[in-house]
Amino acid sequence: MDKRFLGILAAIVIIFIAIFAITQNSNSGSSGSNNSTAKATNHVQGQGKAGVTFVEYGDFECPICEAYYQPLKQAVSQYEDQIHFQFRNLPLTSIHQNAFAAARAAEAAGMQGKFWQMHDKLYENQNSWVSSSSPLDVFSQYAQAIGLNVSQFKTDYASNQANDAINADLAAFKKTGQEQATPTFFLDGNYVANSEFTDPQTGAPTADKIAAVLKAEIDKKTSQNK
Repeated sequence: MDKRFLGILAAIVIIFIAIFAITQNSNSGSSGSNNSTAKATNHVQGQGKAGVTFVEYGDFECPICEAYYQPLKQAVSQYEDQIHFQFRNLPLTSIHQNAFAAARAAEAAGMQGKFWQMHDKLYENQNSWVSSSSPLDVFSQYAQAIGLNVSQFKTDYASNQANDAINADLAAFKKTGQEQATPTFFLDGNYVANSEFTDPQTGAPTADKIAAVLKAEIDKKTSQNK
């Protein structure tokens, strides 16, 4: 066979391999570049009148985070005028193949002002995308459902800005000195063990348990400010 032909064939194979690798990297939401000057995210709900800040470091693919999703939503809603509830990304990429991709989707939605809507979609439909080989296709459907410009969403999803925001959250978590696990909670800067939020009999998180912890901190802050 002609050597020149073999050379051309080899070049074509290399190009296809490169294209495949880039595509896979985009779909999986690989961490890619890392801008050390990027700031951690600031996705916050609530009015915070009592000066209480409740932070969750979560992984959208984590089944335990999904179990906390509804109880947290109920408890935070109960005290939304008194507290700030903040979500930060902690994708456990070593065990969750689409965790970083999901965080990208949430950050991309946030660039159009709809972080929390995508946050909710991801948890409410977790089983629909965790094993997907093309998670962006699924996330794009969610983007359309919550009223985003889908073309812009896809651009933002693949952007360094989304990537850097997630990595900044990971760096912020590392500074806490806590073992990397999800969900991890901090109340006014202090670590709170998950056992504080769970039923001792079942081990499941409950809205009442979470609300009780929040109420105690609100009362503490209120008395200090008198």
